Amino acid sequence: MSTTTPEYAVEFAGKVALVTGAASGIGLAIAHRLAAGGAAVVLADFNEAGAREAADALSADGTRAAAVAVDVTDPDSVEAAVRFTVETFGALHLAVNNAGIAGPSDPTGAYDVAAWDRVIATDLSGVFYSMRHELPAILAAGGGAVVNMSSILGTNGFAGQAAYVAAKHGVIGLTKTAAVEYAEHGVRINAVGPGFIETPLLRDSDEEQHSLLVSLHPQGRLGTAEEVAELTAFLLSDRASFVQGSYHLVDGGYSAR
Repeated sequence: MSTTTPEYAVEFAGKVALVTGAASGIGLAIAHRLAAGGAAVVLADFNEAGAREAADALSADGTRAAAVAVDVTDPDSVEAAVRFTVETFGALHLAVNNAGIAGPSDPTGAYDVAAWDRVIATDLSGVFYSMRHELPAILAAGGGAVVNMSSILGTNGFAGQAAYVAAKHGVIGLTKTAAVEYAEHGVRINAVGPGFIETPLLRDSDEEQHSLLVSLHPQGRLGTAEEVAELTAFLLSDRASFVQGSYHLVDGGYSAR
């Protein structure tokens, strides 16, 4: 997993972080990066077993880490995850709202309504529910920072992905609104927009499809979860102290075309 340079080795010392969708992929890389910076980390995921395995691995390396089951489509479940974080480590300073799903690929006029509801519930309402319960806890801790995971599709369209694109656009609007509301209270809120990230699923996909995705990125490759984690860590750190309410791409030039 991601390592950190010595000068950043304690940038999150004394901080407590909650990461949703942390059992694998980008969320797991972010959890490792925050742990490498000295944070206590709660890994929250619908896949409780995966989150617990990841937390146990971090704990074995000396990190204060814990796992909790969460269904971000259920506000009560999110509230319980935030409460668990505060009860376990005494506070909440940093939050990364990363949990999300893609949904099917169909034209808007044929898109399954139930699938639309699932994607919006997870990728947009889930971010709202998370902030709804995280922000009071962060305020109680004296302030902190939040990163919401959007996508390159937060500002671009993509055929067949009406629900995902709509949700990720919504995350950016939600981020900007909350950032304005909480800036004077010492809470910074920003969004990250990853391009297509190299995952086991993409690596195992059809070679032609994989090559097509690579071709969409001027750098000629897909991104890594660790690269997204580095940007996320920067936005959560004091190094980004004047960065508020903005949307940051990590996409190898995809959106520059």
